[in-house]
Formats: sequence, C-alpha cells, structure tokens
Amino acid sequence: MRVFVTGASGSIGSVVVPELIAAGHEVLGLVRSDTAATAVAAAGGTPLHGDLTDLDSLRAGAAQADGVINLAFSNDWSNLEQGIAEEARAVHTLAAALAGSGKPLVHAGLTPMVPGHTSTEEDPDTTNGPTGGRGRNSDVVLTLAAQGVRSSVVRLPRSVHQRGSAYGFCSVLIAAAQKTGVSAYVGDGTQRWPAVNRLDVAPLFRFALEDAAPGTVLHAVADEGDTMRSLAEAIGEVLAIPVEPAPPERFGLIGHLFALDMPSSSALTRKRFGWEPTHPSLIDDLTAGDYPALG
Repeated sequence: MRVFVTGASGSIGSVVVPELIAAGHEVLGLVRSDTAATAVAAAGGTPLHGDLTDLDSLRAGAAQADGVINLAFSNDWSNLEQGIAEEARAVHTLAAALAGSGKPLVHAGLTPMVPGHTSTEEDPDTTNGPTGGRGRNSDVVLTLAAQGVRSSVVRLPRSVHQRGSAYGFCSVLIAAAQKTGVSAYVGDGTQRWPAVNRLDVAPLFRFALEDAAPGTVLHAVADEGDTMRSLAEAIGEVLAIPVEPAPPERFGLIGHLFALDMPSSSALTRKRFGWEPTHPSLIDDLTAGDYPALG
C-alpha cells in the first residue's frame, strides 16, 4: 500500500514511517523543511513538501496514495486554538479527497477525559474545554465511515514518551523543575495520567491502516494512569530537588488540565488487534534520567 503520512518527521511520524516501510508499504511523507525531507528519505520514504495549512499539498498527497495517516499537529500550546483550526481544515480537506474511495484514513486523536471513570474506546471524545476541538475533529473523521472512507481514530494519551527525546505532558513538568529547582504537582497529586512509549505506538497505527473497520476507535495506552505526584517524585529524584505541590499557573496555559483525573484503558484495542506494549513505561523512562537540557 502507498501511504500518505502527514507529520512524517515528527515525534510519532518518525517511528510510524519505518514501521510501515518494514511491513512492505511505501510512504509519501508530508514535510515542512529540507531537514525533515532528509529524515523521511533516510527512513525509506518519499518526501512531499507542504504542511497542514497548505491544503493543495494535502489533496496531492491523498490523490497519490492508497491510504492516509494524519499525524500532524502544531503542538504549540501557546496558540492551541489556531492548531485545532488548522487540524480541522486538514481533516475536512482529506475527507473531501477520500470520500467514496473506500481508502483508509487513520487520524491521531486524544484519549477522552471522563470524570470518575477510566475512559475506554467506547466513550465519546471530549468535545468541550480547551482541547475539545481536537475531539470534534476526531468525530468528523469517524463520521466518514458513512461516506465511503475506512476511517479510524487512534487516541493517544497526553504522555507519549521515549527516554531522552519525548515525554508528552511530562516534558512540561521536567522543564518547570529544571527552571525552578522544585519538582511540582498540582493539588494532592492523585490525579492520574495515562501514557504510552512512542515505540509501542507505531504498530498500532499500522494495524489501524491495514485492518480497522470503518469508524473504529483505538486506544494507544500502555499505562492506564500514573499519579501526577508519582511522576513529580520520579523527576525530583533524578534532578535531586524537592517535590512540592504548586498552583496550576506554575505550568502555564495548560496548567489547569494538570488538575484533571484522566485514566484510560486500551483493553478493547488489545483484544481486537492483539496489540501488547513491550517498551519501557513512563515511570521507567523518567527514572532513567537523560532529560533534554532546558532550552
């Protein structure tokens, strides 16, 4: 299968592209820079210059492909609304390009937050609050199942991690600890965050591309929920600094999200697709150290 991958050189794309190629697929990867193009080519893919705001490049990529995996997102937490709007336009553009084709479209979403409940694949997306727009974008993808698109959504937890390079929400905790000399948590620290190793995510996107029925939701969750305090304690131990509670404002614009309990399960995904995470947990990666230097 020839697969068009947006965000092909990003944190998730850089592991998904090699996974696809190793399985015998061809990859056309959307890239924004020559450096990204070099990385995609080195992995065995073919770069296509453009980005989520260049809708013509999205149309061109989809037209050349047998399937699409949409991974690109700005991840600029200081301008979240713009990032969500860009993603929405991209989703609608890809939807129009694929309608009636029967081709797969796999979209990267977010695990929902369900108060008092560990979220599952059967729960609806979170469509309110600051990240609610991403849930609405995922809902659009799922509705394409009725329009002749084999659409699916792989929901990612807020902490997609790999030692030395990526920690998701915990990147904010690490940076704040390095800056202030205190490893902090919000409230009493009992709120839980799900997580997954970046290397465990890659095969799940391939499974969705190859085998997911139209309208399928998958959860890329390895750890159902580590408490925020346990994460702060792991960081504090590595940096040899105190661990203390702090107000949400300590963590900037997304600090208020840190007070929310958001555990999530992947039991149905594991059963349906035989997916089993094998790489280090978030706590393992945090306690191993090797954090990026504060920029």
